[in-house]
Amino acid sequence: MGTIKENYDLMFTSYPDLVDVVQLKEMLNIGITLAYRLVREKTIPSLKVGREYKIPKRNVIAYLTNQN
Repeated sequence: MGTIKENYDLMFTSYPDLVDVVQLKEMLNIGITLAYRLVREKTIPSLKVGREYKIPKRNVIAYLTNQN
C-alpha cells in the first residue's frame, strides 16, 4: 500500500480525525473487547482523555497497513 498520507486521503473518509473506541470497533469490524485491548496494549497508539480513549485516525490506518 501507499504512504500513510496517501491512505489517509482514501480510507475512512467518513470518520473524524480522532475516533473513539466504538468507532474503532466499527472501522475494523471487530468486537468492543478487542478494540479496547488494541488501545490498552498500545498496539494502536491512542490518547486517554478523562475516561475515554481518543485514537488518531492515522494510527488506525498505520495499524492496518503495518506502518506503525
